[in-house]
Amino acid sequence: MLPCPIPLLRLLVLRLTVARQSYRGKQLHDLLYKSRAKQIQEFSHVPKVFREALVGAGWKVGRSPVHHAVTASDGTTKILLKLEDNRLIETVGIPVDDDKGPSRLTACISSQVGCPLRCSFCATGKGGFARNLHAHEIVEQVLAIEETFQHRVTNVVFMGMGEPMLNLKSVLEAHRCLNKELKIGQRMITISTVGVPNTIKKLASHKLQSTLAVSLHAPNQKLRETIVPSAKSYPLEALMDDCKNYFLETGRRVSFEYTLLAGINDAKEHAEELAELLHTCGGGYHVNLIPYNPIRGSEYKRPYRKVVQAFVDALEARKITVSVRQTRGLDANAACGQLRNEFQKNPLLESSPSSEPNLVPA
Repeated sequence: MLPCPIPLLRLLVLRLTVARQSYRGKQLHDLLYKSRAKQIQEFSHVPKVFREALVGAGWKVGRSPVHHAVTASDGTTKILLKLEDNRLIETVGIPVDDDKGPSRLTACISSQVGCPLRCSFCATGKGGFARNLHAHEIVEQVLAIEETFQHRVTNVVFMGMGEPMLNLKSVLEAHRCLNKELKIGQRMITISTVGVPNTIKKLASHKLQSTLAVSLHAPNQKLRETIVPSAKSYPLEALMDDCKNYFLETGRRVSFEYTLLAGINDAKEHAEELAELLHTCGGGYHVNLIPYNPIRGSEYKRPYRKVVQAFVDALEARKITVSVRQTRGLDANAACGQLRNEFQKNPLLESSPSSEPNLVPA
């Protein structure tokens, strides 16, 4: 069967296959992912009578509409998509321009509605958790970014709302579709995680050529547990061993994400301790420093530039490859989850019952 994440289309392809019309399924698949059709009336390559039959039976493409969008002065655009159950999710388009327009367009996409891990500095966790996203709800975020910018997405990072490793099945299915159908190279896709026991090993077993980004945020277990409460179930030593194994299994480096919080984890001593920790991994890693994006109601503050530079200098003096993430879209509610929280009036404090998408005609 075609690697199609849209549930209604998948069921329709199955029915057509049983009816020995599998070529129709291929046509529909191409219309969705190559022609980007958003409604059945746009299925120009299938007979009119077939289109009318689909509409008459109540079939829908099922794309989630854009509920709201906001664009920062640097072109970064954050989009809220409204799902079938009226939940809102965020996705962000980050363009890099040259003289001829966007030369690279990164889609920062979500894997869950909210997040259950509640990292202390993250706006998404403060909004609560509802459910995992289905694969088609992940893929359609990339389509929405492409339609907004009128430019193909070149890079995808699973760094939006949610913990991808807690929804690994859908993330992997979406990854396949992004690679095979939207023609985004595996090396252009990054999967992030704060660290969930056993899942990095599982991801490594698929031998994808994608970058693993690990949200580290601290150089020792005690401090990490205060910033990332879920770290209590995943000792730092075990996490680092799994990261080393990921590099050995895939040949792809691991990016360690480190959010700098003023007065918390940004001292020179923290940088020295981080370097010592990373040297135990051998090679195959990179440090990405992220000066904190302030959010309303948070006690954390963004460090001064000279503090950030001192941290960089301390790492580089110890032969650690490091970069500082360019701050994008600060005037567009850049902190992950912040815009969603403004529109989703009631916090999603409890997980809603897990259910499969409706697979019958509407």
